Amino acid sequence: MRSRIRSSRIAFALLPLASITPLSMAQGTGQPDPASTSLPEVHVVAEPESGGYNPTSSSGATRTSTPLREVPQSVRIVSSQLIEDMGATRLADTVGFVSGITRLNDFGGTWDNFGIRGFSSTDMGFLVNGFPGSRGYNPPRDTATVERFEFLKGPASAIYGSSEPGGTINIVTKKPEFTRRNTADFSIGSQGLRRSTLDSTGALSRNVAYRLNLAVEEGDSRSDLLSNRRTLVAPALTWVIDDKTVLNYESEFLRSKTPLDRGLINVRGLLGTLPRDRVLNEPGDGNMTLTSNTHQLTLDRQLSENWRVRFGASYKESTFSGNYTEATSLASDNRTLNRRATWRQLPSRDTSFQAELEGKFTTGALAHTLLAGVEASRLWMNTEILRSGNYPIDIYQPVYGRPQPPLTSLTSSSDEHQRASAVFLQDQISLSPQWKLLVGARYDHFRQSIEDRVNRNSAQKHDAVSPRAGLTYLPNGWSSWYVSAGKSFRGNSGTDKNGQAFDPQRSTALEAGVKLQTLDQRLGANLAVFDIKKTNVLTASDTPGFSVAAGEVKSSGFEADVYGQIDKNWRVSGNFAYVDARISKDATLAPGTRIVNIPRTSAGLFAIREDALADGSRYGVGAGINYVGNRSGNSADTYALPAYTTVKLVSFWQINKTARVSIDVHNLFNRNFYTASWGNLYVIPGAKRSVVASLKLDL
Repeated sequence: MRSRIRSSRIAFALLPLASITPLSMAQGTGQPDPASTSLPEVHVVAEPESGGYNPTSSSGATRTSTPLREVPQSVRIVSSQLIEDMGATRLADTVGFVSGITRLNDFGGTWDNFGIRGFSSTDMGFLVNGFPGSRGYNPPRDTATVERFEFLKGPASAIYGSSEPGGTINIVTKKPEFTRRNTADFSIGSQGLRRSTLDSTGALSRNVAYRLNLAVEEGDSRSDLLSNRRTLVAPALTWVIDDKTVLNYESEFLRSKTPLDRGLINVRGLLGTLPRDRVLNEPGDGNMTLTSNTHQLTLDRQLSENWRVRFGASYKESTFSGNYTEATSLASDNRTLNRRATWRQLPSRDTSFQAELEGKFTTGALAHTLLAGVEASRLWMNTEILRSGNYPIDIYQPVYGRPQPPLTSLTSSSDEHQRASAVFLQDQISLSPQWKLLVGARYDHFRQSIEDRVNRNSAQKHDAVSPRAGLTYLPNGWSSWYVSAGKSFRGNSGTDKNGQAFDPQRSTALEAGVKLQTLDQRLGANLAVFDIKKTNVLTASDTPGFSVAAGEVKSSGFEADVYGQIDKNWRVSGNFAYVDARISKDATLAPGTRIVNIPRTSAGLFAIREDALADGSRYGVGAGINYVGNRSGNSADTYALPAYTTVKLVSFWQINKTARVSIDVHNLFNRNFYTASWGNLYVIPGAKRSVVASLKLDL
C-alpha cells in the first residue's frame, strides 16, 4: 500500500488557514515563540489518505475544513492515487467511476461538459481551487496539475453563486512542498499517443517553496487524418511570510492544437452506418488553437487561535480560434452531407475577487463555525464567426480538398460583458456531539450586456438569494445520516419577442443520505436520494424564432458510491446511479420527455490488487468496468444512443523506489459505443482499443 501522510505540504488553495497553525499556538501557549522570529515554522495538520481512495475531509463543500461525515451533502473525491491507478490523463477519464456523472457533448473534444444528476456542468460547473474555472472557453482539464477532483453534489449557489442544481466539480491543484521531489513520466500508446510530464517541487529558501508541473502530449486521435498537440506549464510558489501568514501563487499556461472533431454523422438514427474513424470535415482545415492562461493569488492570515481571514484573486484569459468545415444537414438521399466552411474566434477574460472571514466560537452549549464572505467578478467574451455557402461531401466515398467557397457570411459578431457581486453567510452549528446543523445564504447581483453586431443588443440584471440548510446525525463512529435542502439560480441569455430579458432559471433541490466508513477510515460509502426541480427554462414561444422562460425540468434518483482499501492488498471504487431526468413542462415537448444524453442507469467498478514480489519490488494488477444505459439522442427523443459497457485493464511494476513501469489497456474488447450526441446530426464515438505503456521516475 502506498498511502502516505503529506506532512510537509503547505496546502492552501482551498484548505483554510485554520488547519495550519503556528507551532506555539499548537503547543497551547497562546503567545508567539521567540524562536519563530528567525524561522517561520508552520505546523501542517496532515490529511490521511485512508488507503488513497477515501479522504476524510474536504473544504470544497463548505469552504471550511469540515470532516466529510459531518457535511449534509454527497461528496465524492477522486484522489491522486485513484487518478494514478486508473492511468487518467483527463478529467473525462474519471467521471465514469463517480455516481450520477455522465459525459455530454464536448464541442468536438475542445472542452469538458458533464451531466451531474441530469444537468449540464457548463459555465459555473467547474471550480479551480474555489474560483470560477469554466467560464469562457477552456480546453479539457489535464490531470498533470491535479491533486484531486471533488464532485460536490447538489446546488452550490449558497456559497459559489450561479450554478446548475445537480452539482459542481472543484478541481484542487498540486501545491508546493518544502521537501525536494522530482518526478518524470513518459508514456506511449498504440493510437499514436506520446506524452511526457515533469513534477518538480522543493524549497527555494527557508520560507519559500515552489512547484513546477510540465506536460507535453501529441497524437491519440480517432483517425489518421486527425492529430493534436498540447503543452502545459504550471508554476506555483508558496511564501510563509510569518507564523500566521501564507501567500500562495499559482499559474497555468496551456496551449492546445486540436481538431474540432464533432464526431460521426447520425444517418437517420441508424448508428453504426459509418466506421468510427470516418472524418467528414476537411483535414486540410488544420487544428483549432486553444489557449488558457490562469493566475491565482491567495493570502491566508490567522488572526487568532479561532479566527482566520482569506483574500483571493483569479485572472484567466482564453482563446479558441481556427477553421473548420461543419455539417449543416444530411440530404434526402442519405449520403450527401451539406457543409459550410467556418472560421471562428472566441476570446475571453475572467477576473474574480474573494474575501472571507472564518471564526469558531460558542454560544451557550452550541459551537459555531461561522463563515462570511464577499465576491466580485467580471467576464468578457467575444464571438466572431464567418461561414461560407454550401460545400457538400459524400459520406460513403468522401473526396477531400475540393475548392472551398469563400467565407462571406458573418453569422456571429458580439461582445458579452457579465458583472457580478455577492455576499454570503454560513453557520455550521454543533448542537451536540451527534447533531450538526448547517445553514447559509448568499445574495448575488448579476448584470449582463450583449453587443450583438448581427442581430440586436440585449441587457439584463437580476438579484437572487440562494439559501441552503442541512442537518446531520452521527449515531456512532461509522455512520452519519443527513437531510438537506437548497436553492440555486442561473441566468438566461437573450431576450423575448418584446426585447425584455428573461428571468433567470431557478432551482430547488432536496437530498437525503447516509455515509458509512470503517472505524479505521480506510473504506467508505455514500448513499443518497435526491429530487430537483428547475423552472424558467427557455422554451419556444408562440412567435417563431423567439423563446419564453416557461419551461420546467425535474430530476430525481438514487446514487451509491463505495471506495477505499478493502485490505492490505485491494483498493476499490464502485458506483451506481439511477437518474430520472425529464421535462415536466414545455411549449413543444411532451411532459416526461427525457433530457438529452442522460442515462437512467449507470455504474462503474474499479479494483486493483497490489502486493510484493520475492525480490522486494511491488506490482499491481486491476480492471475497471463502466456501464452507461441508453440515452435520448435529441431533444425530441426521436432516436436513442444505445447502452454500452467498456472494460479497461491496468498494471504496474514498482521496480524500486525510483522506477515504475505501467501498462494499461483501454476498451479491452474494442467496443463500438457512443458517449454523447449533438442534436440530430452528430454522435460522438468512444475511443477504440488502445494500449498505453508508461515509465515513471522519481529523480
